[in-house]
Amino acid sequence: MRGTRIGTGASLAAAVAACGLAFAPSAAAVAPGTATVNADCGSWGGGAATLTATQSGTSATVTINTSAVTAPLAISKDSLVSQLTLVKAGGDTTVFKGTKNPAMATGNALEVGPLSGTVASGDSLEAFGGTLKVTAFGFITITCTAGGPQSPGPFVFD
Repeated sequence: MRGTRIGTGASLAAAVAACGLAFAPSAAAVAPGTATVNADCGSWGGGAATLTATQSGTSATVTINTSAVTAPLAISKDSLVSQLTLVKAGGDTTVFKGTKNPAMATGNALEVGPLSGTVASGDSLEAFGGTLKVTAFGFITITCTAGGPQSPGPFVFD
């Protein structure tokens, strides 16, 4: 009888451990998770912008926040069309696209994302040399570029 209890307990422990592994988050990560750049958005303004990256396998997202550009008018949730082009260490580019944004009142700081893109393990992506294009109301396009390398460094994907 004692051997049966130990066997049942061991089986239960193995089943719980297997379930834990099945529901564990993926190990993929991007470092750093957040970087800043000095954005130049032409006549729309310029200043610090924060980029936040996440990764799940080969899918990645980037969200951009900046007070360098403010909403000229009230903007509805998920109404901006955005495209972020980041430069790979080898010189190629990766594009992140989307129509995700929070609702913004006139004068609010610009926030777009998460913008979605595809990455490979080892990709090193940098905003310097790339662009952010945001189109509002179908005809107002804001183009921003980084004035120098992002800090603390490029996004490196797992």
